[in-house]
Amino acid sequence: MTPFERPPVGMNLGRTAKLVAQAFDAALVEAGGTLPVWLTLLSVKSSTLANQRELAGMIGIQGATLTHHLNAMEAQGLLTRRRDPVNRRVHLVELTEAGEAMFETLRKAALVFDKRLRVGLPDERLAEFAQVLAALRANVES
Repeated sequence: MTPFERPPVGMNLGRTAKLVAQAFDAALVEAGGTLPVWLTLLSVKSSTLANQRELAGMIGIQGATLTHHLNAMEAQGLLTRRRDPVNRRVHLVELTEAGEAMFETLRKAALVFDKRLRVGLPDERLAEFAQVLAALRANVES
C-alpha cells in the first residue's frame, strides 16, 4: 500500500475535527449562543471569581480577544466584571442570572450534541479513542 492510498492520519484527523467543530458551532448557534460564549461561560462557571488572564488561558485565546468577548457578553447582561480589591489591575468576572440561564441552555445543547456524536459507539471504543487521541497529542508535544 502506498502512502497515498489512504489519507495521512493528521489530514483525516484535521478534516474530522473541522467538521465536528462546525457542527458543534451550529448546535450552539441554534441554542442562542456561540462557541466563544460557551467557552467563556463554562470557564467562569468552573472557577471561583476567575480573572481575565486566567480565563484567557483556560479558553486558549489572547487577552485582547477575550476582552472583546467579555465586552459583548457584559453588554448582553451575561456577566459582570469588577476590580479585584487585592489587585486593582485585575478584573474579576462573574455570571449574572442571565449568564447562568444561558450557561444552562448551552450546557443542554452541548450534552445533546455529545450524545449525537457518540451514537453507535460503545464505551470501550470511546475509551480506546481517547487513548489514541492522548497518544497523538503526546507525539506532537514531544
